[in-house]
Amino acid sequence: MLNSWQCAVVSTVRVGMLFCAAAILALIPTWSLADEFVPDDFPRFVVPGHDGEMALLRELFWHHYKSAGPLIPVWDAWMPMSTLWPVRGDGAELQSMRGRWAAALAGRVFDAEGYVSSQQHDGPAHAEGWPFPTWMQAGGIGWHFAPIGVPGYEAPHATSDGWHLTGAHGSPLRENGWPIEITAAAGGSVTLEPPQFAIDARIAPWLRLNWWATGLEGARCSIEWTTSKSPGFGPDRHVEFAVAEGNLSHRETRTMIPVYRLAGWNGTITDLRIGFKMPDSKKPSGQPSPRIVIKSFHTACDSRHNINDSNFIRGAHDYFMWTADVDFLRSQIGRIRTAMRFNTHEFQTRQRKCIYTTWPGHEGRSGVRYAEGRVGGPPNIVRGEGIGSNYWDLLPFGGEDALATIYYYDSVLDLAELEEQIAAHPQWKIVATDARDAPFDPADLRRHAKEVRDYGTQRFWNQSTGRFGTVDLDGMMHDYGFTFLNNEAVYYNFATREQAKSIHAWLSGRRIVDGDTATGADIYHWRFGPRSTTRRNLDYYFWGWSNPASVPWGNQVQDGGAVLGFSFHDLMARLKTAGADDAAGRLREILAWYADVRSAGGYREYYRHPGRGTLQGGNVAGGIGVDREFFESILVPQVMLYGFLGVRPTTSGCDINPQLPHDWPELTITRIHLHDHVLDIHAAPGRIDISDHTPAAAPLQFDIPARWRLTVLKQP
Repeated sequence: MLNSWQCAVVSTVRVGMLFCAAAILALIPTWSLADEFVPDDFPRFVVPGHDGEMALLRELFWHHYKSAGPLIPVWDAWMPMSTLWPVRGDGAELQSMRGRWAAALAGRVFDAEGYVSSQQHDGPAHAEGWPFPTWMQAGGIGWHFAPIGVPGYEAPHATSDGWHLTGAHGSPLRENGWPIEITAAAGGSVTLEPPQFAIDARIAPWLRLNWWATGLEGARCSIEWTTSKSPGFGPDRHVEFAVAEGNLSHRETRTMIPVYRLAGWNGTITDLRIGFKMPDSKKPSGQPSPRIVIKSFHTACDSRHNINDSNFIRGAHDYFMWTADVDFLRSQIGRIRTAMRFNTHEFQTRQRKCIYTTWPGHEGRSGVRYAEGRVGGPPNIVRGEGIGSNYWDLLPFGGEDALATIYYYDSVLDLAELEEQIAAHPQWKIVATDARDAPFDPADLRRHAKEVRDYGTQRFWNQSTGRFGTVDLDGMMHDYGFTFLNNEAVYYNFATREQAKSIHAWLSGRRIVDGDTATGADIYHWRFGPRSTTRRNLDYYFWGWSNPASVPWGNQVQDGGAVLGFSFHDLMARLKTAGADDAAGRLREILAWYADVRSAGGYREYYRHPGRGTLQGGNVAGGIGVDREFFESILVPQVMLYGFLGVRPTTSGCDINPQLPHDWPELTITRIHLHDHVLDIHAAPGRIDISDHTPAAAPLQFDIPARWRLTVLKQP
């Protein structure tokens, strides 16, 4: 997978390019497992007769936990649930983790419409989206007067040569960009016009201006453009934007202008002009002239992710359920509701019953196409098409987006639960201050979730393969055996019971799907989990990945490769569909693989051996995703808590519904931090025992199945 933290050699029709990852990856350590030390106070998984396996699983957990913490929104549905419950020592470390998560979620950036920014590293794409595709890959236009500062994402350096300024004076370029002094009088006009060019409006849906300004208060800022058919500037090709915030000492303002929404932005764009209409009032005597610094000005692909708002809701929900932090919920519920309203409006979810994505390039169509659908020979590259919308950023999920719809479905149910609890606890004093913060009706949310599920289980189900695919805006189904999509459909209770059985029969090898490249045991060729896809994909990518045939099957994580973290959903889907013994058998295979990895000295050493696969990470492409930027690897051990022990945190305590394999006489998980309590939970057939190491804290409520007996022991 090339989830922007990764790289791969990418060829277009004429040009070979290297997509490189974030500079931050250079700082991520490559751990050795040979001398892995797990602190005594880290949670333990205890299953009599399985001590060795549980020790390996605990070590795997610690290995990925020790450097874990809040990340960007793409991980918000996976990392809080994995990092908020383990407690060490007196809990100071966990309180720090809670504080970091509260700050991270409260710090998620919303735009004026309610979209949650991706908060990835910078790149020459949409400032609030993924850092690629870049305007260079799309064939757009841009001027970068200062470096971006992220290796692999630098754009061609520009000079001010050929720019025409009126009412302003440009100075020599500096380290941070091009300084420009405004010389126009009060009420005058300023224009900054670059050299002429010719680009297709379709591949340039946004304009982006990175800049600083001082002394422009009250000025009206605008962009004008010309086209090949309308060579003069005119009022029908004009849009205004806001003045840069702050001043020259602040971080630059990243102004995004959605020109694709304007009727005049079409055909061939031939010129741009930045304009400032100065206020009529004169500046006081002695005050410096207004100044701006332009770091960059360029067209941009729409690289936003349509899952961010759903992920924010889900991450905030999970944080609150584990912590019972009412102050956090009180401060964030308005933003949580805003995120839901954004999804509802932007993706027409009430009308369409799915995440219906019409953003430019996110229509779900491939940017790599072959004549009459026949794969082979040179492809037709459609620039601007097939942009990724989620973690799987080479794949053109979009249009009627199956994966985003599943996440949306889960977020609707999460918000319903929050709204129910707010209504049931008036003592929390969570009151809407205006119409924008108005609560949702939880019963209506649950009805809507059912509508989404009813629609999705029909629309996204491929009857011929017996599994889920995704659908583009032309109504075409795309199904390459997306194991992650299908396992998550089961995990989030989106799939029907019969669909879950069909998915399991396919993944377990009992059912062969005609046309698949990997069938039977080969689906688990990489040992630790299923291939991400089971059918060779040569024609369903964003346009920049235009020569997939040059990468052998299995050497790209989004085409026959595998990602460790998503084995969690595979395990949980097996547990739900086939039972505890089936899931435990798969877990044993994962731990046998991990034992071999450990014996070899770690992931990097293990995968140096020819034939074991190509490891991806840290600016190196490959087919196996386990370490470095694959932070979600921490998910795998969570099957013990959420699966076999069946814990689900609630506002009053937690539900516990154990599912123990036949050869597990009992299961204990220690040092679980729930609300203000530290718990050890032990389950044996018919019996659940809880040791509470925080007797002074407010009592918790535990809901268990009727056939189980519960004992809670307060420990001094």
